[in-house]
Amino acid sequence: MDTRRWFRKSALALATAGLLISGCTDGNSSSSAAGSTPSGGAAPSAALQPYYAQKLKWRACGVEGFECSTMKAPLDYAKPDGDSVKLAVARKKATGPGKRLGSLQVNPGGPGGSAIGYLQSYAGVGYPAPVRAQYDMVAIDPRGVARSEPVECLTGKEMDAYTQVDQTPDDAAEATELSGALKNFAAGCEQRSGKILPHVSTVDAARDMDILRSVLGDKKLSYVGASYGTFLGATYAELFPDRTGRLVLDGAMDPSLPSRQMNRDQTAGFETAFQSFAADCVKQPDCPLGTTSAADASTRLKAFFTRLDAQPVPTGESRALGESLATTGVIAAMYDEAAWPQLRQALTDAMAGQGAPLLSLADSYYEREGDGSYANLMYANAAVNCVDLPPAFGGPSAVQSALPEFEKASPVFGRGFAWASLNCAYWPVPATGKPHRIEAKGAAPIVVVGTTRDPATPYKWAQGLAGQLSSGTLLTYEGDGHTAYGRGSDCVDTAINTYLLEGTTPPKNKTCS
Repeated sequence: MDTRRWFRKSALALATAGLLISGCTDGNSSSSAAGSTPSGGAAPSAALQPYYAQKLKWRACGVEGFECSTMKAPLDYAKPDGDSVKLAVARKKATGPGKRLGSLQVNPGGPGGSAIGYLQSYAGVGYPAPVRAQYDMVAIDPRGVARSEPVECLTGKEMDAYTQVDQTPDDAAEATELSGALKNFAAGCEQRSGKILPHVSTVDAARDMDILRSVLGDKKLSYVGASYGTFLGATYAELFPDRTGRLVLDGAMDPSLPSRQMNRDQTAGFETAFQSFAADCVKQPDCPLGTTSAADASTRLKAFFTRLDAQPVPTGESRALGESLATTGVIAAMYDEAAWPQLRQALTDAMAGQGAPLLSLADSYYEREGDGSYANLMYANAAVNCVDLPPAFGGPSAVQSALPEFEKASPVFGRGFAWASLNCAYWPVPATGKPHRIEAKGAAPIVVVGTTRDPATPYKWAQGLAGQLSSGTLLTYEGDGHTAYGRGSDCVDTAINTYLLEGTTPPKNKTCS
């Protein structure tokens, strides 16, 4: 099982590329609720009481060792007496003898990554054995995601067309075409999922996590969140500091930054990651970008994208490999250095006129299946991002003005990332969140993890979040790829395991490699 694929395709953070785009009670609880009040804090309002008092009915769900259930939450927390949403939950009970530490909720990021898929394919079987021995491993697909009333926007054929639209327009006509594609995407989301779109914010998802915490019988939340999952975890700590237990926020986002700066920072993050790839590539005899220097490799890749913009290469199917899909394929491989050999071969093939391998990388990023259908990852990604923060740009002219700063951040990816940042400008519901510092005063110690050459969540974001949190401790991984826990560093894994199992945070300024 390729567990690392989760870090490439599900921990997407802001996903600006490709037109779209991170003391406890015994956890061996039965299906009974924790009680009539939320454990570890003040009683809920009378209208919320039934949600906190609900009982989960666990059942087998087709994956050995895992149980599934459905939890209800208010559609609109401002109107808890109104409609509800049904949220999918899964767990794998603690495996070992001895003391159990309660439940450990996990989220892979996105936004839009399936937490249940992550649990069943990675966390529930791949997290270190001592952690799985003492915690019930638990996941809830956030509202609008995967199994939890998913946001839907386009048909498979419509999404195929959408992913091929030129994301680096060269003239007014191409800019109009791109804007039209973004508008059609937003309109499709409103048409198919208009009821839930205003209610998929990170605040809503964090409040859902608190209901689940209480229903599971946990006085405090223990949690590991990756990428966007760090923003979800930090938001929980902000809302419920007295119910915050052991939180690991890996590949952190900085909630104080506006959309434009976040998108520009992420552009620079992918440039940093690409330069690391390029420096490695030119040392390999099979590097398709030359063997002289990383700078020369960048020039060659940019020139190749320009050729694809004018003349896509065949893939053996109806979709040709143009600039947009090729760029997405390269970006997909930046999430994990283990994918670098695959990228070298895919670029070699594409430059020889065989686009299928690079298209496959793009399809993995978009979660496109072999039958032409798509998971809802990218739909949920846009829905959450666009309601969480005001748009980076109001229209094409604003993007044009910002192109120099984005191209400075990344000569290879800058134009595409700038134009992709336009996606929320046409969103059918207004943003309900805004940039702000999260301090979570009163919360227990929280571990924030940052990777120095992380493409999707730049290291300085981890520094920013750790500095904001009143109880934050920064753990640094000196390395490549997106996120750090479970990616091969014994130093990182030991520090996080010790925190999860014993509550001891890493020493100040701890750095691993």
